[in-house]
Amino acid sequence: MTFVESQGDRKYRTSKRVGELVECSSLQVELRRFDPGWQLDLTLECTEIAVLLSGQSKIRWTGDGHRREAIARPGVAWVCPAGVHESGVEVVGTMPESLHIFLPPSLVGQTALSNFDIDPARVELAYAGGVPDPMVLQIGQLFRGLLNRTLEPTDRLFLDGLQLTLAAHLFGTYSSGRWQDAARPPTIGPKRLQRVFDFIEARIAAEISLDDLAAEACLSPFHFARMFRKATGMAPHRYVTERRIEAAKEKLRLGRSSLVEIALDTGFGSQANFTRVFRKMTALTPGQYRALLRGQ
Repeated sequence: MTFVESQGDRKYRTSKRVGELVECSSLQVELRRFDPGWQLDLTLECTEIAVLLSGQSKIRWTGDGHRREAIARPGVAWVCPAGVHESGVEVVGTMPESLHIFLPPSLVGQTALSNFDIDPARVELAYAGGVPDPMVLQIGQLFRGLLNRTLEPTDRLFLDGLQLTLAAHLFGTYSSGRWQDAARPPTIGPKRLQRVFDFIEARIAAEISLDDLAAEACLSPFHFARMFRKATGMAPHRYVTERRIEAAKEKLRLGRSSLVEIALDTGFGSQANFTRVFRKMTALTPGQYRALLRGQ
């Protein structure tokens, strides 16, 4: 187990891990329940983003050399960059759901360089504690939906987008220095966009990552996600999911394959995930949709 994977257990002595992101090597996400008490004094070796999802508590702590106090309510967040020493952390009340995202310093630097055209050496996140942040709350709630289950192929593209959204928010809101995008913003023209569409259709049964799609468009993942949404009106993961649903509908119409076969042939990874996503997108299970077609 790496340090990033065990940091929450080491740092928070009066908490219990009640949820975590499974099978993800790039970052650690933990959902924790806190009881009152003192936490461990610790110098962070990775960047931690924390946001309260439910409950309320007074918290006292010393961070970055300053004694602080805040009322933690849902949506109140902490941004703790790597290297910051926190001490005297006291949780006064009970917090049923506190979400913690741990980012290795190398991941933060690579994201800055590859996605935002920034020199990582010039990027430094500021320490911020006990601040209301609706965007971090929204991101935290989306992460929460991925906890405690094996990630399906359809989840991984969504997770890529979440990481980019979080990075963009951190650099834009909590950067202690100034940074700018490239002077000439990249674009995604019709030919590049068609290459991406063709790639998706050819790989509909396989796992597709945001990096894969960005490479087809010759863009960084961050710029690709932004340009793709502008060109199509939807996020990449949403478009890929809709194309998979349409491919599955066609196979259901033909009636030659089992539901398990259709799930695997259209990139859903399992029948359970196929049923879950299909119902969410159409308000019907695949079996109900097939029965409806047969009754016409």
